[in-house]
Amino acid sequence: MDNDPARLPERLRTMPSRLLAQAGGYAQRTSADALAAFGLRQHHYALLAALTEFGPASQSALSDRTGIYRSDLVGALNELTERGLVARSPDPDDRRRNVVNISTAGRQQLRRLDTALRRAQEQLLAPLSGPDRQRLLDLLDRLLAGRDH
Repeated sequence: MDNDPARLPERLRTMPSRLLAQAGGYAQRTSADALAAFGLRQHHYALLAALTEFGPASQSALSDRTGIYRSDLVGALNELTERGLVARSPDPDDRRRNVVNISTAGRQQLRRLDTALRRAQEQLLAPLSGPDRQRLLDLLDRLLAGRDH
């Protein structure tokens, strides 16, 4: 496929939703590639980040905090548990549910992932100057804040 934008009809080249979708796809691939180098995916990163920022949590709370569907969350937690990055233990207040906690190895891995993702973000935003990057972030934040829920 030819990626030369000049070969597209102008109405496609200038359609905001199309441009955002293309930029979003590129951003997702850039981040996914950075995480894949560690054998991990976005769900794994989101879970490690939430556990670090908010502390131990039930699977239900993690689903709410990360937006990961409960069915997908269990599989991602199983993978993180197998790698020793998180641990599940019975909730002392309700033995029917588990509390998930990040391990020391998980915190170390998260630091490595943060570094890799910072590099990926730099790659993504390389064509923009510092002020343009900040303006883009501000505009995206405003755009997302104004959406219907």
